[in-house]
Amino acid sequence: MKIQDHKNPQLPNLDELAMIPRDDSGPVFSEPWEASAFALVVQLSSENYFTWQEWVKILVEEIKEANLSENSYIRDHYYIHWLRALERICNDKGLLSSTEITTREEDWRRAYLNTEHGKPVALEAAFNNMQSSPDHKHEL
Repeated sequence: MKIQDHKNPQLPNLDELAMIPRDDSGPVFSEPWEASAFALVVQLSSENYFTWQEWVKILVEEIKEANLSENSYIRDHYYIHWLRALERICNDKGLLSSTEITTREEDWRRAYLNTEHGKPVALEAAFNNMQSSPDHKHEL
């Protein structure tokens, strides 16, 4: 599927997002969560939960805020801005509350801590009572 199609107003205009990591074939992602966040924004916009213009405005604001951060990871990782903007627009539009976002973030943190090193992290692991072995430590 081609992401950008000026003849189809349902698809986003990626030219509005100059910083988006991409190659000649379209957006590129370093991690699976980046692709998921990207797809979720496109889907929510295409289902009219928010307009693409609303999205771009919030994303630009998040990027501006991140550029002021002392944390280089936040400044330099585009999809961190994307994720923060997604959380913000979902909260603003009443799709998720701040509490729900914080709860899910904590669930993913627990899932990460309960996942054996080298294995994919699945949300279900948040609810396991797995005891980490001494050599299985994650730093957060």
